[in-house]
Amino acid sequence: MMKFLFMMIFMIPLCFMKNMFWLVQMMLFFMLFLFFNLSLNILCFSNMSYMFYCDIISFGLILLSIWICCLMIMASESLFKLGFYVNFFMFNVIFLLIMLYLTFSVSNLLLFYFFFEASLIPTLLLIIGWGYQPERIQAGMYLLFYTLFGSLPLLMGIIYIFNDLNTMMAYFLKFFNMNIYMLYISMIFAFLVKMPMYFVHLWLPKAHVEAPVSGSMILAGIMLKLGGYGLLRVLVFLQEVNLKLNYIWIIISLVGGLFISMKCFCQIDMKSLIAYSSVAHMSMVIGGIMVMNYWGFIGSYILMISHGLCSSGMFCLANINYERLHSRSLYINKGMMNFMPSMSLWWFLLLSSNMAAPPSLNLLGEISLINSLVSWSNISMILLMMISFFSAGYSLYLYSYIQHGKYFQGLYSFYVGLSREYLLLFLHWFPLNILIFKVEFISVWF
Repeated sequence: MMKFLFMMIFMIPLCFMKNMFWLVQMMLFFMLFLFFNLSLNILCFSNMSYMFYCDIISFGLILLSIWICCLMIMASESLFKLGFYVNFFMFNVIFLLIMLYLTFSVSNLLLFYFFFEASLIPTLLLIIGWGYQPERIQAGMYLLFYTLFGSLPLLMGIIYIFNDLNTMMAYFLKFFNMNIYMLYISMIFAFLVKMPMYFVHLWLPKAHVEAPVSGSMILAGIMLKLGGYGLLRVLVFLQEVNLKLNYIWIIISLVGGLFISMKCFCQIDMKSLIAYSSVAHMSMVIGGIMVMNYWGFIGSYILMISHGLCSSGMFCLANINYERLHSRSLYINKGMMNFMPSMSLWWFLLLSSNMAAPPSLNLLGEISLINSLVSWSNISMILLMMISFFSAGYSLYLYSYIQHGKYFQGLYSFYVGLSREYLLLFLHWFPLNILIFKVEFISVWF
């Protein structure tokens, strides 16, 4: 695992060379290829050392992190054209990738907490430094204080575990079962805020609306998955308490997911609508993890991977429209099918994946989660039916509102999509729909 870490660290000097962003991107793709092929055995703990290890959960999320960071550079072409602090932007992306890589692969709980919080810094710099809206500092404060407020109890819980068990190694803790209610609340609350769970979700739409396209991609693609990853790791040794209290989080998530799904129909900002749809999807992931059965763990992991690709692609599409019309309002982005029929196809493909149409990976994840939640309680079927229905509803609402209707009268000049933009969207959509043919190795591990 150290070889990949040093490879990323040695990429940092390339960021400060003139017009070398394409070389950094090529190196990231090369590292992705290496990581995919050189990992020894991902069906159990592999590449294990005192500090690092890699299993199927870490493996998939590290691959997703590298992939999204490559696509972030590709999506931020306007920065390179304007020369807007390009070198520092590249450094920020690489630093963020290093923090995410360490978060997903480190075995020590205290180091996990440190890197979990450190990944917040480059994200905050992306929003404040390269955001294009006047309220981006307020959005950064929302993001900072929500996360810090939730994660301070996590630090105290980790210190308590060390004092009690004299270990902070994640793979040793699964042999213990700690039946302490306050420890349980303190350990999971930070991850529920990060997901985000309903009631503590307000930072997410705010951050998405103010962030540049690269910030939205990393927030939707990876940062939300930190919460799910933490829950999958922590609930292993807190399962006895979780089985007594899980109904609280499941009820909040499902009712909140239904309410947020309906709220999507009230949005007039494209990015805000996509951000709220992320909250609705993550509510099902929280429910699946909290049920703590086979289908729930598999479904939550698959949906985290698929949502990372799908949501990131939709934010790219929203940015492509914004670069033409300089507005994200649904009232102005109308009749786009007349101007960009090829882009209309990509809107259809990604929104159909968002509503879990086959053959996307979302379909498999949602079927698994519905299985797990219905096995927990038959009553949850009503809420799940309504969430699925409204999920399809707001996807169709967004597509029909943007693509049809009378176009904006002030539109005099226009240019159709660039080859870079089509490649960017293809690299989101293709793995999202091809991975469904290779999911059997996940079920073997779980």
